[in-house]
Amino acid sequence: MTDAGKVYGEALYQLAREEDLDETIFQQMGVLEQSFRQEPDFIRLLTFHNLPKGQRCRILDESFRGRIHPYLLNFLKILTEKGYMRQYFHCCRAYEQQYHLDHGILPVTAVTAVAMTSGQQRKLTHKLHQLTGKQIALRCRIDPRVLGGIRLDYDGRRLDDTLSHRLDTLRELLKKTVL
Repeated sequence: MTDAGKVYGEALYQLAREEDLDETIFQQMGVLEQSFRQEPDFIRLLTFHNLPKGQRCRILDESFRGRIHPYLLNFLKILTEKGYMRQYFHCCRAYEQQYHLDHGILPVTAVTAVAMTSGQQRKLTHKLHQLTGKQIALRCRIDPRVLGGIRLDYDGRRLDDTLSHRLDTLRELLKKTVL
């Protein structure tokens, strides 16, 4: 996360929190983030310096007025005017971190070789909630390189019970074994 993303994202969060809009803005930022990832040319358009700032802000108005909260729309305009629109994704991370911290939510990424069923996801979420006492925001990722098992990444920690990790551990043990 960049410094600008952190400063702007946290500032938006503080404003939203004071106005009891943190949930609304959080949801809308997520939808915008997905849209911007699907249409990266829109971000490029908003950072195109040959287009006057006023015209770029009009594009934001025409695209989002009445569809997103005015605070978020004004936030996008500020990023555009300051030349920080490419930092939007970093702003989202900073906002999300503050939101999770204030709401007792622990983001966890589960990495598996194949997709987990919804039942497995519910059980894992429930178990993690019991262990941590926090609400769990589970993100599932598929990585065939893990071969089997599961790796959990959360709060700067990694719990790795994947087959690839076990094989790596065994490989290192065998390297150290003298025959």
